[in-house]
Amino acid sequence: MIQNISLVGAGNLATQLGKALKQAGLHIIQVYSRTETSAKALAAVLECPYTTDLSTLLKSDLVIVSVKDDALEQVLSQIKGSSKVVHTGGSVPMDILASYFNKFGVFYPLQTFSKKRDVDFSSIPICLEANTPEFYDELQKLADRLSKTVSFVNSEQRKILHLAAVFTCNFVNHFYQIGDSLLEDKGMDFSMLQPLILETAQKVKDLKPIDAQTGPAVRFDETIINKHLNLLSDKPELQKIYSFVSESIYQTKNSK
Repeated sequence: MIQNISLVGAGNLATQLGKALKQAGLHIIQVYSRTETSAKALAAVLECPYTTDLSTLLKSDLVIVSVKDDALEQVLSQIKGSSKVVHTGGSVPMDILASYFNKFGVFYPLQTFSKKRDVDFSSIPICLEANTPEFYDELQKLADRLSKTVSFVNSEQRKILHLAAVFTCNFVNHFYQIGDSLLEDKGMDFSMLQPLILETAQKVKDLKPIDAQTGPAVRFDETIINKHLNLLSDKPELQKIYSFVSESIYQTKNSK
C-alpha cells in the first residue's frame, strides 16, 4: 500500500494535493522544487524535509511529479531509483514516463488550484491511468482516500477533458476579470455580479448548458448588442470578443 510519498513540484496543485494527502494520513517524506523558496515554504506546511537537487530525492512508495508541462521530461530524466512515478498533467500522455520507470501512471485532480485557497478534495474528480492493472489498483486505493469520485481516464480522453476545463474555467475566469474591470472603471464593485455567477454555476447542475443560456445573443437582439458594442468603442479588443462570442452563442443555440 502506498504510504510514503515524495512530491516533485511546489506549485498550486502540489501544494493543495500535498495538504490533502497529509490530512488523509499519508506521509509526505520530501518536497522538491527548483527554487529553495518554494520548496522550503511547502515543506514547512507539510512538516517534511525539502531539496532542490533531484539526485538527493529520498526513496518513497510513490513519486508525484507536478511541474510545468515543458519542464516535465527534463525533471523525469533526473529522478533515479524510483519504481513508481505519476505525473499530474492534463495534456501530457502517460507514456512520457515509459522510458524512465517500471510502474508509472497519471494522477490528475480536475480542479483549479491556488496556493492560498484550500479546497475540499472529497468533491474533486480524480482521473487515473496506469501502465499495469496492479499499479492502477494501488493508485485507486490512494485516490479513494482523498475523493468520492475516482475514474479511469485514458490519455486521449484526458486531453479533451483538459481542453474542456480550459474553456469552462480559465476562459470563464478571464471573462470575470473583464466584468470586474468594466465595473471598476465606473466605481462599482465586482461583488454585484457574484450572485449572478453563483446562479449560473448552480443552474447547469440541473440543465444542459445550452438550455441554460440566456441574454441578448441567444435571440440576437441587435439593439442591445449594438448598444453594448458602442459602450466598448474605446476597447476594440473587447468589441471583437463580444461580437465573436455573441455570434457563437447565436449559431450554437440555433443549430440545436
